Amino acid sequence: MIKNKLVVIGGSDAGISASLRAKELSPDTEVTLILADRYPNFSICGLPFYLSGEVSDWKTLAHCTAGEIEEKGIQLVPDHRVTAIIPDRKHILATDAEGRSKTFPYDKLVIGTGGVSLVPNLPGIDLPGVFFLRWMTDSFAFQEYLTIRRPTSIVIIGAGYIGMEMADAMIRRGLSVSVVEFLPSVLTTFDPALGGIVRTELERQGIQVFTGFAVERIESSGNRLSVRSVAADTITADMVLVAVGSRPETRLARSAGIETGVKGAICVNRRMETCIPDIYAASDCAETYHRLLGKNTYLPLGTTAHKQGRIAGENAVGGNREYPGTLGTQSVKIFNLVAARTGLKDNEALKEGFSPLSVDIETWDHKVYYPHAEKMRIRITGDQKTRELLGAQIIGAYGAEVSKRIDTVAASIHNGMTMESLNDLDLSYTPPLSSPWDPVQMAAQAWSQANRRTDGAESS
Repeated sequence: MIKNKLVVIGGSDAGISASLRAKELSPDTEVTLILADRYPNFSICGLPFYLSGEVSDWKTLAHCTAGEIEEKGIQLVPDHRVTAIIPDRKHILATDAEGRSKTFPYDKLVIGTGGVSLVPNLPGIDLPGVFFLRWMTDSFAFQEYLTIRRPTSIVIIGAGYIGMEMADAMIRRGLSVSVVEFLPSVLTTFDPALGGIVRTELERQGIQVFTGFAVERIESSGNRLSVRSVAADTITADMVLVAVGSRPETRLARSAGIETGVKGAICVNRRMETCIPDIYAASDCAETYHRLLGKNTYLPLGTTAHKQGRIAGENAVGGNREYPGTLGTQSVKIFNLVAARTGLKDNEALKEGFSPLSVDIETWDHKVYYPHAEKMRIRITGDQKTRELLGAQIIGAYGAEVSKRIDTVAASIHNGMTMESLNDLDLSYTPPLSSPWDPVQMAAQAWSQANRRTDGAESS
């Protein structure tokens, strides 16, 4: 009996999800998973918590071990870098650590090469003591530097999610931390007013924050590194972390003739199929369908990669699943704060042709008479004409159920709900955890009131 051969390139979130789903649905399919390193299924999102010391053993970052993966009947091929995809012959070429080449035939292929760190074209970017953080090997090098060199200070270039988490992590490790950001505020996927709350928390923790800081170069003097701006400002520290984002890793796909689109990511349909028959793509290397916009975009998130991979794996063994779409739902913990968002911000919605209105409220996370009530800030966005729920941004204390609230909004948007239908939801209540009207419903009520005032002003 001839078995179908599924080859998966990349052993992170999407690659593992595709492999496991394919084997679950089609046990007779030969599934081969090719890794460029030796670390399948490790949580890259967990690296800041390993480096902070909150996670003591890096091995626990694995969602499941190599042995557990192989027990499912999946053949792992570590330390092999794929050098070419030959679609007309339906095989790939890979090279091992010793430079030996090997051919892997396939009936179906899933590309899960993920993303790579953006490397700014700056003098000094490759100096010793300058780090990026994307893969397990990056974290090992970073940890070794902390352990052996015992630095006392760090400059973090970039105030996005990784920059914020690493600022928290390095304070926990006892370093003096400076954060520099080119844009006017930190955590720039949020509106500046909410980013300002995060900045206040950073500064309260002793972090120096420099916004509007255009880095021109990194220089070395002895054991110290200096980050210089175009305006000649200089910040000096023992080490530098560059965390300015990532880009899709598509060189392999492009060399095989596979089309790319938004931000250079691999073009896929909702079945995760590329333009070449029998080749699928998932993860940070691929576009993703946006549920609100009804078109593809680029939103590299771990949750998205897991879902895309599962669908690619299912369809590769004969399934007929479509990716339902992302909303960009995400959250980040920064010291005692949690910031979370989903859907569209006001300016994003306006750009896409909606008629957005955003309303801010500040309210308690649970009944104030119960101890330890915390304030949370909610900005909710809806369409003034259709009253469709478009998005929300929430910032509150760690432990204030911020993620629960953003998930409620995300589920509502996913199902096409209006502000009024969000307000109608039967949400749980007990004084230690919420109020009879949950905070997101209070925000929806405030939005409806503001929208009525807007309607009245326009009609008059």
